[in-house]
Amino acid sequence: MSTKAVNIKMKRTISEKMMMRKQRKKKGSSDEDQMNAKNMRFLVTVNVLGSAGPLRFLVNEHDLVGGVIDASLKRYAHEGRLPALGSASGNFLLYSANAGADALNATDTIGSSGGRAFIMCKKVAKPSMTEARSEMISRKGVNGKWKAWLNKSLTLKILSH
Repeated sequence: MSTKAVNIKMKRTISEKMMMRKQRKKKGSSDEDQMNAKNMRFLVTVNVLGSAGPLRFLVNEHDLVGGVIDASLKRYAHEGRLPALGSASGNFLLYSANAGADALNATDTIGSSGGRAFIMCKKVAKPSMTEARSEMISRKGVNGKWKAWLNKSLTLKILSH
């Protein structure tokens, strides 16, 4: 065998090896595609009430709504936005921007909502009946005194003229 024949044979084996590598990569990429299909990530937009603009970040479709709220709060604080919201994710609700008025359940997956745009706001604390009564009584007492003083001063001004 001449050296030319050996070189050609070696070149063939090298090119064959390269073809084998390409085929392996294709097989590996199909495995990656299957994994990506299982772990689908998508971009969500979260509008925080009282904030200037939306937050945008990637989430996994199997992430819980509570985890997305927590990630939103961390992102909000990391960007230094105002007003400061705190880090207690239990104090916030996440609503789908395109769906009804019901808040998403914190234990549901974010992919189950079917949307990519959300609105986050603080939970409203309902005052107890005793707090509401005491507040009304204190306002009534202050307003009653203020009104009495105003009426008295107006009556004196009118009589003095």
